[in-house]
Amino acid sequence: MSAQQAGCFITVEGIEGVGKSTNIQFIQDWLTERGISYVVTREPGGTELGEKLRELLLHGGQVNDDAEMLMMFASRAQHLNEKIKPALKKGQWVICDRFTDASFAYQGAGRGLDADFIASLKQYVHGDLDPHMTLLFDIDVATGMDRAGKRANFDRIEKEDFSFFERVRQGYLSQAQAQPERYKVVDAGQSIEQVQAQLDVYLAPLVNSAAVVDV
Repeated sequence: MSAQQAGCFITVEGIEGVGKSTNIQFIQDWLTERGISYVVTREPGGTELGEKLRELLLHGGQVNDDAEMLMMFASRAQHLNEKIKPALKKGQWVICDRFTDASFAYQGAGRGLDADFIASLKQYVHGDLDPHMTLLFDIDVATGMDRAGKRANFDRIEKEDFSFFERVRQGYLSQAQAQPERYKVVDAGQSIEQVQAQLDVYLAPLVNSAAVVDV
């Protein structure tokens, strides 16, 4: 593979209740206003195979922790090759609701699975293809779960206990601290107007900078 001019790859991360869906819609509107072509997708999911795996992962009953992680990466491999890489090659922006950072946070920090093994899966599945920017929406777990609790039905992962999501949150924050050049942490406890003003500040410089992505 060789580096080439390509679209911008942005991932959106965070625990339950941080407002990812609302803010992804804001990003869509922001890009549309500027005439930028984009694709919005999600993980697990994003492809026919990925959506079937998502249903099994979230609503298919008991899933072993190792199986959960491997299914996430199986979905990701299909997603990258069927949707993400082709869009980037066409010069489109890709906005993805969760990506590999979620595996380190949920399966690594949350489930306690080996981070080195997750890193080896990452290397095998997508090598050096990392997001150009990762927006981490951060909020304290109690507030996030209270917000999430207003939704109708929890999936299998959303039913985990408070301590699980605290580990996930800390896992995300550790990644952000280790990779400040890629991560932008957004305080999701602010008003929606404040959050979106912060997003504008983060997104604006990307419009005039060419993202070089190894696809």
